[in-house]
Amino acid sequence: MRVGLLADTHDHVPAVRALVGQLVERGAEMLLHAGDFCSPFLLATLHEAGLPIVGVFGRNDGDRDGLVAMAARGLATELFVGPHTVLLGGTRLMLVHDLGEAPARSLEAQDVVVFGCQHRQESTTRGGALLVCPGEACGWVYGTPGAALLDLDSRNVEFVTLDPVEPRA
Repeated sequence: MRVGLLADTHDHVPAVRALVGQLVERGAEMLLHAGDFCSPFLLATLHEAGLPIVGVFGRNDGDRDGLVAMAARGLATELFVGPHTVLLGGTRLMLVHDLGEAPARSLEAQDVVVFGCQHRQESTTRGGALLVCPGEACGWVYGTPGAALLDLDSRNVEFVTLDPVEPRA
């Protein structure tokens, strides 16, 4: 199973739409979001892909009730307070916005941990766990919108990026 990974979308609809399109073209069967959707309308953009979505809230998700209400309009969309663990095809996968929100023992007990907050793409291991930050889908902080595609069988991570965006003034 191939899973699209997103974080830190921060309402940048055009970048998110383009990244999700690339993830779908590369075979994503589901989307996982590690927080900071920001506004409920961003979920409508994710719903366009017609894929199941699981996500956790981030620090900048102020309208959680609105996000939950918008999630209910989509196909199999579930949002949780992080850290949250799901079992996908036998893989224990934790979603958390900030790695500091999860105890080290909890991180190491997972097969895969998807996190956001740092806005930079990263793939590393800790104990037996693969830790992946898909980067910032918005591109607002470092200028390059990014996401990742995770193959759950091989644990291969493919980073996806778009052309740089103009920084916000």
